[in-house]
Amino acid sequence: MAHTDTPDNQGSPLWRFSLRTYRQAGVADACIALQDECGVDVNVLLFFLWLAAEKKLVPALNARAVCEQAALWHGDVVAPLRAVRRKLKGGSTLIERNTAELFRTRIKAVELEAERLQQEALFAMTANLEAEPAESVEAAARANVLAYEQAAARAFTPGAVEILIAAVAASAERHRAQHADRDHRGNQE
Repeated sequence: MAHTDTPDNQGSPLWRFSLRTYRQAGVADACIALQDECGVDVNVLLFFLWLAAEKKLVPALNARAVCEQAALWHGDVVAPLRAVRRKLKGGSTLIERNTAELFRTRIKAVELEAERLQQEALFAMTANLEAEPAESVEAAARANVLAYEQAAARAFTPGAVEILIAAVAASAERHRAQHADRDHRGNQE
């Protein structure tokens, strides 16, 4: 997921979750490591983590279906845009460096929009996605990441996964505490 300064109040709940999560310490680096070292589609991973934050477990068969549906857009649109953006980061021998950087910035914005569109499509899948309740956010996160690993038929870097699980669990706890505090203040009025 490309770095963004997009406001947190735009887009689907999944997109807003992804923006908040990606900005947490260590998360961007963990996502990039999983993407580059393990071939992870970060948008799909964030989708499974968002479901975990909602205490929803995704069965392996459903995880596989999500991966298959997301793969075409990711492979045909998101990954090629990322490759062009990264290629331009080193500059170009033909185009002046500042001009190339301006062009790279425009590509980055298009890449981010492609990721947002993918996440909006993933969010739309939730209406028909069967998920089971989980006892905790952490348990759901671990199970959903494992389901994604199995669907992708590859192992993910454990350290990066742990950073993401900890970030999602901490964020869910902060969110729960904020709601409890608002509810408490509302009852006092």
